[in-house]
Amino acid sequence: MDQNNRGFFNSIPVVTRNLLIINFLLWIATALLSERFDLDRYLALHYFASDYFMPHQIITSMFMHGSFGHVFFNMFAVYMFGRVLEMVWGPKKFLVYYLLTGIGAAALQLLTTYIRIHSIEANMPPEAISLVYENGLSTLINGKNYVDSSMGTLNVLLNTPMIGASGAVFGILVAFGMLFPNVELMLLFFPVPIKAKWFVVGYGVLELVLGVLDNANDNVAHFAHLGGLITGFLIILYWRKKGKANTNGHILR
Repeated sequence: MDQNNRGFFNSIPVVTRNLLIINFLLWIATALLSERFDLDRYLALHYFASDYFMPHQIITSMFMHGSFGHVFFNMFAVYMFGRVLEMVWGPKKFLVYYLLTGIGAAALQLLTTYIRIHSIEANMPPEAISLVYENGLSTLINGKNYVDSSMGTLNVLLNTPMIGASGAVFGILVAFGMLFPNVELMLLFFPVPIKAKWFVVGYGVLELVLGVLDNANDNVAHFAHLGGLITGFLIILYWRKKGKANTNGHILR
């Protein structure tokens, strides 16, 4: 690495820099060890009724990703917006905020999964439910699922772990939108300037709609995204009430 690259890397605030490093290292480790050791089994967030669930997964799951695109776009958002928040708040406050929004994302996703599971089970015979709980995980591991739609959906909800930093990323987005509401963003897929506050509102509404319409088969934890957004919104409101939300808008100029 030449001196210019080292200078660029060292210019990234310490927490943001380490989040980038940890997330990319874990993605690389997951890819390299996939044939010999399943990191997702221990670090991804499993539903609390699963045999694989462990409390630490609520934290570790936000550092795990399934593909290069998944980790790249999440970390691109952390770099673009998270570093600004860290410069404004300082490393300790930014790290606390990041972790809390990630935890809030996991909590809402688990809650909505719990509600959906009990709704499905209410219309299933007990023997079918028992079959899914006993054999569902091995069925998915073998690349199969139940033909019956209720059993198949229940199996996916029970035995598909959640990974990704998207909940914390949505927390970052809502914080940026609240601290710098009139900053104009230019998005790659929508090349028209849009103010940060409207971007955050639009994204939140989109995730809510997608979460309600989700059929458990698109592999996107929409309510986790919404959970990170809501948690971040509430934290910023609390800090503002306590007089702790420092904006320092001149940093962006």
